[in-house]
Amino acid sequence: MKSFQNLLTPAQEQRLCALDAWHRALDDCSLRMECPDVYHEELLRQADEMDRRGIVNWEEWRDLRRAADEAYLRAVAGGDYHPGLSQALQM
Repeated sequence: MKSFQNLLTPAQEQRLCALDAWHRALDDCSLRMECPDVYHEELLRQADEMDRRGIVNWEEWRDLRRAADEAYLRAVAGGDYHPGLSQALQM
């Protein structure tokens, strides 16, 4: 099935891969639970690298960093251990 080959430009594919890697890091529950600081630093590092390479614009970079900060705050508050607490922090 070759109908879906080459639909993305190299830049679009690079962006898609970088954002996918960032979201996989965001969803890394084991790292988040074991070491929230390293988890947060990795998310920020990836967002900064995407900004440095011009993959995301300023607003997208800011949103990625905000999402990383929110996930970190939920992690240190024990959101993975107490799901109800995680929902309360989102309000």
